[in-house]
Amino acid sequence: MTNDKTEKINKHDSLKIDKNAFTPGTPEDDLRVDLLCKHLLQHFYNSQVARGISPDEATALANGADYFIRDFVVDFMGLNPFDERPGVVRQFAGNWYIVGTIEPEIQQLAGHLRGIRAFYRYLRDHELISAGYLQNIEKECDDLAYYESRIESFWKITGDGYLTWERECSLKIAGRTNA
Repeated sequence: MTNDKTEKINKHDSLKIDKNAFTPGTPEDDLRVDLLCKHLLQHFYNSQVARGISPDEATALANGADYFIRDFVVDFMGLNPFDERPGVVRQFAGNWYIVGTIEPEIQQLAGHLRGIRAFYRYLRDHELISAGYLQNIEKECDDLAYYESRIESFWKITGDGYLTWERECSLKIAGRTNA
């Protein structure tokens, strides 16, 4: 895959990205965007290690960000990871993660949220997202009590209660609405 939209991210230089190149669409676009996201996440991992974070912790952060960015934001929602859409972390943590995980639990989700928070701070450090959007992401990542209550209420659904549960934190607000 060598075209002008599949830029390499130099691991040691400043981060220069064409954010528009991360917009999914056709199956070919989706493959290209996935590769760009992998490169960006590898750069994120390397920067964490360079800052003195242990390789194990950097791996945990990168894995949390990877799951959110590649599986949820790009693949499921069909969004560019640089689109500043409030509520996307809430949709991930308060619905998609819960429904898509065999045994959702708050400690695992908290790990993903730590990775998401660190990744978006990294993007802000490189001026790839706004300060206001980072604040929104951090606020959504901090809402562990809400996400824990969503997990608990998910296990209590009976009959046709799923629709009511889903409406509280719907995936149908934006993106491909695959719910």
